[in-house]
Amino acid sequence: MEEQDPTSGPGAAGVLVIEQEPTVGDLLAPEVESNGASTVAPEAPPAAEPGLGLVEEGVLPAPPAPLPPLLPIKRAVRGRYRSAGPGFVLELRVDVDGHRPTRRVSGDFFQVSGSTTSYHSSFRVDAPTVTSTATQVTIEGMGSFTFAAGAPKVRVTIPRTTIFQPAAPATVQFLTVANQPGAGYLCRYQSGYLRSVRFEQDRQAGVAPFVSYDTGSLPSGPPARTLSVAGAFAEAGIELQATAATSVLPAPPGATWSNAELHAAMQVRFSLWANVPDWAVWLLAAYEHELGPGLYGIMFDQQGAQRQGCAVFHRGIGGASADKQRLQLYTYVHELGHCFNLLHSWQKGLASPPAPNRPASLSWMNYPWYYPGGPGTVGNPAAFWSSFAFQFDDRELVHLRHAFRQHVVMGGSPFKTGSALETPEALEDPVEDNSGVALELRARRGFALGEPVVVELKLHSLDVRGRTVHSLLHPDFGAVQFAVRKPSGQSIVYQPMMEHCAEPEIVVLRPGEPALYESAYLGYGRGGLTFDEIGPYQVRALYAALDGSQVPSNTLTIWVRPPLTEADQSVAELMLGDEQGALFYLLGSDSPFLSEGNQALSQVLDAHGDHPLAAYAALVQGVNAAREFKQLTPDMRLAVRDADPSRSDQLLAAVFAADSAIDNITLTEAARALLRSQQRAGDVGGAEGTVDRLLGTLRERSVGEPILDRVERDLRPDATQ
Repeated sequence: MEEQDPTSGPGAAGVLVIEQEPTVGDLLAPEVESNGASTVAPEAPPAAEPGLGLVEEGVLPAPPAPLPPLLPIKRAVRGRYRSAGPGFVLELRVDVDGHRPTRRVSGDFFQVSGSTTSYHSSFRVDAPTVTSTATQVTIEGMGSFTFAAGAPKVRVTIPRTTIFQPAAPATVQFLTVANQPGAGYLCRYQSGYLRSVRFEQDRQAGVAPFVSYDTGSLPSGPPARTLSVAGAFAEAGIELQATAATSVLPAPPGATWSNAELHAAMQVRFSLWANVPDWAVWLLAAYEHELGPGLYGIMFDQQGAQRQGCAVFHRGIGGASADKQRLQLYTYVHELGHCFNLLHSWQKGLASPPAPNRPASLSWMNYPWYYPGGPGTVGNPAAFWSSFAFQFDDRELVHLRHAFRQHVVMGGSPFKTGSALETPEALEDPVEDNSGVALELRARRGFALGEPVVVELKLHSLDVRGRTVHSLLHPDFGAVQFAVRKPSGQSIVYQPMMEHCAEPEIVVLRPGEPALYESAYLGYGRGGLTFDEIGPYQVRALYAALDGSQVPSNTLTIWVRPPLTEADQSVAELMLGDEQGALFYLLGSDSPFLSEGNQALSQVLDAHGDHPLAAYAALVQGVNAAREFKQLTPDMRLAVRDADPSRSDQLLAAVFAADSAIDNITLTEAARALLRSQQRAGDVGGAEGTVDRLLGTLRERSVGEPILDRVERDLRPDATQ
């Protein structure tokens, strides 16, 4: 049956009656107006005093002239409205008045069938004509729709009422291009907020979550006010409704969190909710990520429930001083902004459709340490904070208030879709490149089907004067983007499972001096498996420099070979899978949601232990055994599994072999995980042996002495403590 067009059918003129008092947002200036008449009485003349000669003695003064009548203050034409009745229901958002109006209207259609209501489609009018009289406001313009609308013209009329009267309903009429009427809706006023989100916040024991900050405590953009996280979103027109009291996770004091633990906690938390697009978001106030205090926050993701949660880490942002309270407010809002599908300010050029990169944006979504602050300057956080007014920028407001529902609602489109990195053409060569730095990709030319693909990145300077750069080369941090062209010709932008937000190390690179290195596993991300076809792949990356430059890398060709033997085929089948890909990304997990993937990797080790790809299964399970694992239970308790260094050492023995396909950087990280586990267990000899074994493997692979010295300086002091 042909799908009905909710704009051109008979429509529904339903009425949804909601009795509601004006909200605080309704009454805040400049969300009211007085029809041009002053609402403040003119200043009276000074009172007469005896002996000053202002009034003749014995003569009564003339009565004062009557004051003009005060005109009633009108309600702002702004807010959320909703129709009722069978068929289609329209939720309308009107944004032509009030605080920072974007001069738009938008809406979502829902289809009612029996006792069920389902999302159908969305529309937006970006440049309407707004006509206001003393009694009515009319908003009219051509709409953009998520479907081919038969009546694309939108007319909204709203009677003017005073702040002492109930808000009037909005009448929405859809028209054809020839002005023939289509569907019409009567939408009752619901709220001064344009969107409403259920917000739940939990915390780790010992962590004092952020409450509020006086933005006038330190130099900043005006106006000064006391701002909470909910208040920051309220200023953007978004209501955060607290749904429950904060739960306290009884984690051990100072406990750190791995990506795998956070992912598992997220899955447990979201398993308690419906796994469908919904206006609900979860934030965990934790102590520290295992990457250290420089990681301030992280946005989670999982297939089918994207952008529904985030965490912030108080080891780096905690404290009671004004600058720490400011950083907490910024980090909480920044991470929640990602959950609404907002990109970093320097990533906008890869949006679909492309938008200008805005490294100088004074927005929650920028990094203060990326802010240029003036010609020829990079990394000027003081300039950012002194001008930051604690708000989203204008384009981000449009997204939050009026993006098509699936592109903003939690659990809708994957992160960056509709806001988003989905145009690999943006990674083409620049017409001119004066950035002074070069990004180089390296990898083995050939990989077996099912083998995890890891690419090495190298950033170095081309300018003898040196160039100031940041150190965030891993795609998890969002400052380097990867595009992949598959053998089928499909081009994708690799999207990591988690978005990390950290303060980068700022360094000066000069030719001839050590470069910056990183390795990145690209085999699995939010789009699923990346290298799941046989044939040649082309891989390219884009580095977002501190000065706003977009520096492309070389194009790397990687071949995925077909299985040659029956064992190759069996191992490939066991290695390929969403759960296995997530385990490679997370370097292992105890999550019950990934149990089938762990079973497949165990089968590789048990049945094909001598196969070259078995080293990858040993790597994942060995690193996971080397660390304790915290799991969140459905009743919000925390179960902790202790590390098992002896099992980890046994599993990682094959990984440290010189002929292992594991790259040097990943091998070093595996050794670091085992080393930490041995140190916690007090196994000084085992820790020494781990460092010796790693260095021996790297020497057999002809790694240069300067790099060996750096690795030993990094690991040996810990091993001897």
